[in-house]
Amino acid sequence: MDADEGGSGDQIAMANRLRLTFVAVPLATGRSGDQVTVAHPLISILVAVMLLSGGLTSEAQQQKLFKIGWLAPGSASSSRSGPELFRREILKRAYIEGKNITFEYRYAENNFRRRSAVAAELIRLGVDVLVTPNTEGVLALKSATQTIPIVFYNVPDPVEAGLVDSLARPGGNITGFSSIAPVLAGKRLELLKDTIPKLTRVAVLWNPQRPSGEQQWKESQLPARALGLQLHSMEVTSAEKLAAAFKETVNARSAAIAIASSTLAVQNQIQIAELAAKYRLPAIYPREDFVVSGGLMSYGPDRNENYRRAAYYVDRILQGANPADLPVEQPMTFDLVINLKTAKTLGLAIPPIVLMRATRVIK
Repeated sequence: MDADEGGSGDQIAMANRLRLTFVAVPLATGRSGDQVTVAHPLISILVAVMLLSGGLTSEAQQQKLFKIGWLAPGSASSSRSGPELFRREILKRAYIEGKNITFEYRYAENNFRRRSAVAAELIRLGVDVLVTPNTEGVLALKSATQTIPIVFYNVPDPVEAGLVDSLARPGGNITGFSSIAPVLAGKRLELLKDTIPKLTRVAVLWNPQRPSGEQQWKESQLPARALGLQLHSMEVTSAEKLAAAFKETVNARSAAIAIASSTLAVQNQIQIAELAAKYRLPAIYPREDFVVSGGLMSYGPDRNENYRRAAYYVDRILQGANPADLPVEQPMTFDLVINLKTAKTLGLAIPPIVLMRATRVIK
């Protein structure tokens, strides 16, 4: 094959090997005891074909470029940390950005219609795996594809949301990591009680329109009784109702608040922290970013671990694993974050026994 006939330099070299390489094959033994050998072209051809196929396989592997689609619920500025942490984790697993993996980021800007549109856009891009944090994002992607694997990392109850058949066997193209463990509701109440030993009445802010909200409310009942706490149900379905709910909570003589995990709470974390400060209510939140926004304390899953595990699952899927067989995992490690500046503003002294348990203290 000549270069001007369309063959590459590697192909020409391999073809030359086909023509020129011979294998010595013993045929008989002479009278002197020496073996008589001939060059056998068939074996030569087989060896060359094996070399050629091996070279092409290696080249094909090098050329495979995986494409990861990331659907973030918020804006590029508010959703920056998650994609970056995930990207760093996946690049630790023998991937090189631009060589064998690329990332396509799309942002829903907290808009339902836009979420569906960007989900469809990611599908059109031909991504190999889709990643999104929450229930709403998964639902948008699920409506757009039933074949491309979807990995989530912050869904409260994927079974109740209809995303998977069960935690052990998801059964479809969706798997990932739940953000809720049965121990969380009780632990948050316990931390409030340890922080304020004389505490007797606590409000629980939850969204009754979300199945996970009702689950967290129910899981608060038994621990509350064990701790000698009376609970006030603080049901909020929209940001416009937050101010009235806080005022009602104060009128109900609740002395602290436990914020259940929900998209509503996350999207309005600054307003919630400001209302808690306005009414001088100590509050415990589901995530660290609430505390960074001025909240008193948070207790929830280690979000960095979620990104690490999500990267691990994406890697397994890219290597051929079926998401239907990858169990949905629940959080195993949790972070307690305390804002001492907020505590001082509230006139609250955090007991040493609580500070000793903190993963991070903001001073």
